[in-house]
Amino acid sequence: MELLKKNYEKILLGVVLIGLGVAVGFLLIKINSERQKIEELANSLVNRPVKPLNPLDLAPAETSLKRLTTPAVLDFSRTNRIFNPMPWQQTRDNPPVLILASKSGPGLATVTNVTPLFTTITLDTVNVQSDGAARYLFGIEKQAAPAGKRSKRQVGCSVGEKNDTFQLLSVNGPRENPTNVVFLLLDTLETNNVSKDAPFKRVDGYKASIRYDPERKAWHDQRVGSPPLKFNDEEYKIVGISSNEVILMSPNQKKWPIKLNSAP
Repeated sequence: MELLKKNYEKILLGVVLIGLGVAVGFLLIKINSERQKIEELANSLVNRPVKPLNPLDLAPAETSLKRLTTPAVLDFSRTNRIFNPMPWQQTRDNPPVLILASKSGPGLATVTNVTPLFTTITLDTVNVQSDGAARYLFGIEKQAAPAGKRSKRQVGCSVGEKNDTFQLLSVNGPRENPTNVVFLLLDTLETNNVSKDAPFKRVDGYKASIRYDPERKAWHDQRVGSPPLKFNDEEYKIVGISSNEVILMSPNQKKWPIKLNSAP
């Protein structure tokens, strides 16, 4: 006890020094721990993982694009009454009356028949003259020509000569009995051939038969350039005929296509 009494101050100072050493060591450990926490917190804020975006919903856009590939078909001629009110026509009766245009006019006409018009060239005969030269007799028929020039006519031609339809270019086979002859059409500059057994034929136009039931009328053998047709006392010219359609034109230059066998 005497020893403690004499040295208690030294002992107390030693305990304090030991406590201070422990405190300093704890502070060092605490500082390192806090520094690590701060770095982890900073990394979590700076290098925060990015959440991926949800996939885009392109279904509405793709649907719209599909709609664009299919054009809208709008009927502004028959069903629409805002832009195309129902037209009426005044007759020339006494007294005149108004009738609905859809109840008369070329729209109710029917093309009942369309016949092609041919240009036909035939090799009819071969004449060998006394000097040995051969002259060939051709038949030419132009059904689409103006009236008076449609019937078949015969023309003689030697190699190298031309007429108003073709030029004879060459002869294949014996000159007195050729297998075929070659000619150049002057209107199209096309080369073709013809023989006695195989005439040349080409479609150069059409003629049509037209029926108009509201007035019980019918026209046959109508061609482009034929006299105008009358529908409800209005004249319509034939300006075009194809294999399945006739095109009429009204006095105001409006065109009316009528299909073959189209129902009114």
